[in-house]
Amino acid sequence: MTTTPSQTQSKSSFVPMAIVAILFFILGFATWLNGSLMPYLKQILQLTPFQASLILFSFYIAVTFTALPSAWVIRKVGYKNGMALGMGVMMIAGLLFIPAAQTQIFVLFLLAQLVMGTGQTLLQTAVNPYVVRLGPEESAAARVSVMGILNKGAGVIAPMVFTALILDSFKDRVGTELTQIQIDEMANSLIYPYLGMAIFIGILAIAVKKSPLPELEKEADADESEKGQVKQALSHPNLALGVVALFVYVAVEVIAGDTIGTFALTLGVENYGVMTSYTMLCMVLGYTLGIICIPRFISQPNALMVSAILGLILTAGIVFGDSQSYVIANAILVPFGGAQLPDTLLMIAFLGLANAIVWPAVWPLALSGMGKLTSTGSALLIMGIAGGAFGPLFWGLTSSATSLGMQGGYMVMFPCYLFILFYAVKGYKMTSWKLR
Repeated sequence: MTTTPSQTQSKSSFVPMAIVAILFFILGFATWLNGSLMPYLKQILQLTPFQASLILFSFYIAVTFTALPSAWVIRKVGYKNGMALGMGVMMIAGLLFIPAAQTQIFVLFLLAQLVMGTGQTLLQTAVNPYVVRLGPEESAAARVSVMGILNKGAGVIAPMVFTALILDSFKDRVGTELTQIQIDEMANSLIYPYLGMAIFIGILAIAVKKSPLPELEKEADADESEKGQVKQALSHPNLALGVVALFVYVAVEVIAGDTIGTFALTLGVENYGVMTSYTMLCMVLGYTLGIICIPRFISQPNALMVSAILGLILTAGIVFGDSQSYVIANAILVPFGGAQLPDTLLMIAFLGLANAIVWPAVWPLALSGMGKLTSTGSALLIMGIAGGAFGPLFWGLTSSATSLGMQGGYMVMFPCYLFILFYAVKGYKMTSWKLR
């Protein structure tokens, strides 16, 4: 029996994709812990909405400073070693949470988050091109969707694990004034989970280093300066606008995934720690639809357009809806034994469905035609993750400035979805900055 080239490629790609899948799960687990950590620290350290948003800001702002250096590191050491280094930095970050919890110094928590974001940036810059380049470009969104299911599936599990290990013992303290002894007890409960996570990530880093993961074709370390490469990459409008699209996308993704718990806490929802899981479940559903439908029934640009329109509709419902209405929960959750949650919370969770396809659709559209500039383009796209720093920050500022409070803060998502819609309709097709 003759083996076809496509069968050979499929077999040769299986092990690398399996390893990459594990890394996407780890990325998701570490990232979406923030959704539970943010309201938890808000309660322990008695933070304002703006101060609580700094927990996310410090995590995602690391991307701004480390994305391009990460591309340089990967060109020097290779993609495989870059993944191992990224996980090594994440391990250090996990260990930094121990003194932060023991001292309850807010700045130390922010430092730990900053280091965690740095490690994630290096790992993301190395791992994303694998998914795009290990297969045909036209089906790249489907492959990224598979990775997204694992990443967001970890986002479903992480809040549940956090709640089981840390929050379950403190449910009766929601909305109550804590004594110093109770605060110490809650803070110290963070130590062993983060220690365990650091050890696990460290072991995985060693395993990846010694794994049979093949190196991607080494890109020439061009004679041009880093600045020259960046300028050349940004001369491609599909890449430059793709960076902006990912910036505003990550802003709304993080707002939907990581502020829902804090909003639930203010509404008196007891299980606020698992609310991120609702958003992640919807994202997993969205990724699954992406795998089934792209490109078989709908193209990547059209899927992106539908996502943006759905995001705009849900945002309107969140901002102008009644936070005391339970129509959706009574119709969907309660009949199946689920919790009775306000409609506004559930619409925030449904944003996960709108957001799911954006990341896997933008990446291949933005990297199309980049050639030897792929690693630089990838680093620039990774910089878009910085939107996760500014989205919650503007949400926190808007929450304090509007009469609607946190609910009104979600209006910052309107311009984000509008830009994603523009990119889906026109931006990705632009080949020149000249207006015609």
